Amino acid sequence: MDVSAQIGVVGLAVMGRNLARNLARHGYTVAVANRTPERTEAFIGDFGHEGAFVAAAGAQEMVAALERPRRLVVMVQAGQATDDVIAEYSRLLEPGDVIVDGGNAHFADTRRREAALRDAGIHFLGTGISGGEQGALKGPSIMPGGSPHAYRLLAPVLNDIAAIAPDGTPAVAHLGPDGAGHFVKMVHNGIEYADMQLIAEAYHLLRNSTDYEPRRIADVFRRWSEGRLNSYLIETTAEILAHRDAHTGLPFIDVLADAAEQKGTGRWTVQTALDLGVPVSAIAEAVFARSASAHTALREAASVLPGPARTILDERDAERLVAQVEQALYASKLVAYAQGFHQIQAASQVYGWNVNPAAVADVWRAGCIIRASFLDRVRDSFTAHPNLPGLLAHPSFARELGAAQLPWRLVVSHAARDGVPVPAMAAALAHYDTLRAPRLPAALTQAQRDFFGAHTYRRNDRPGTFHTRWDLDRSEELRG
Repeated sequence: MDVSAQIGVVGLAVMGRNLARNLARHGYTVAVANRTPERTEAFIGDFGHEGAFVAAAGAQEMVAALERPRRLVVMVQAGQATDDVIAEYSRLLEPGDVIVDGGNAHFADTRRREAALRDAGIHFLGTGISGGEQGALKGPSIMPGGSPHAYRLLAPVLNDIAAIAPDGTPAVAHLGPDGAGHFVKMVHNGIEYADMQLIAEAYHLLRNSTDYEPRRIADVFRRWSEGRLNSYLIETTAEILAHRDAHTGLPFIDVLADAAEQKGTGRWTVQTALDLGVPVSAIAEAVFARSASAHTALREAASVLPGPARTILDERDAERLVAQVEQALYASKLVAYAQGFHQIQAASQVYGWNVNPAAVADVWRAGCIIRASFLDRVRDSFTAHPNLPGLLAHPSFARELGAAQLPWRLVVSHAARDGVPVPAMAAALAHYDTLRAPRLPAALTQAQRDFFGAHTYRRNDRPGTFHTRWDLDRSEELRG
């Protein structure tokens, strides 16, 4: 096969197919291949008219079709399938060629793959891609990690196909070496879990405490999307709540099963946060909320548990609740995003990635699922204060949280009084209170650990570690 393609895409499921079309629409000649040749043929039949494509029957034809240095994008299922494709193609590639993994890989796998390919002289970019199937086609948020040289080889292409922020900036940036890009994408998805759960809790509370039908709550979300809560997820929520089911005529939301699924990236975020010792409680509660929703047999068995009687607010009090929920939702979303950025900063320090949080916020401003207008301010905050220890410590966000704290507390207490679960919102508020508390009960935890396990403790009045002999009549402190 003659060399004719500027870039190749392996894997033609929804994301790979649309990414290949995106590349072709921007003038690139794209070689495409799939494990099953029939899917490649179907792709050419359906979309061959959209641009210049080269159908490759397998790895050898794909590699032969690519101009050098070869640039190959792998869009297959994370895990063993990705390893298999990389192994197959890396045997045929040459030093200086580039493999891009655009799937939802675990960052630890990306670090392993990058190190192995580096030894063979092949560049590897672990690249998070967010935006769903429409984003892949029309412009996603792109989060690459890997060698700077490899990024330079791909940067013109990625800039062309990425989403464009309102100020004209492409939603793509090199975020660091080896697994940095996939780590940032993982945390993006963790924040996405929290964002979706917080919005769902806001809806659920309004639905249970007022006589508002979904279409009226959709109007509430539309108003919110015109202000500081403006975001992709708020806008899509309004559309969903206004939609009616074509078969029954009922509100679409009322015909859906209340058991949500998950693919694992949110769970990875929480697991990794535990490994790093970083509190991501709002994100964790969102992941657990999905898990709880899926345990339908347990929920059915527990339906015998008593709870408070449902109360419906009158129109005036309902309007007041709407205003309070807007404050609580905004504050809780800020906490969830702040927890995600803290996790990225902690991982960057542990793994030596030197991730710039301002660049992360910049990439998230367009194309991705969690894009939101306040990310402009997040980017500006980290740009002005690169060593900011936490987003909530920035004066402007701290002022907003202070102004929101009373309605936030009223919303959480209202939900508790009426028996409406708001686990992510309550966890976000608890995190806020934990950070601002002048003293935490961890002092007692220290003493308990020393009492039953001689784990020692630290004191406020002098340095070092200590242990008390609790079995003696008079406690003795022993410097550890």
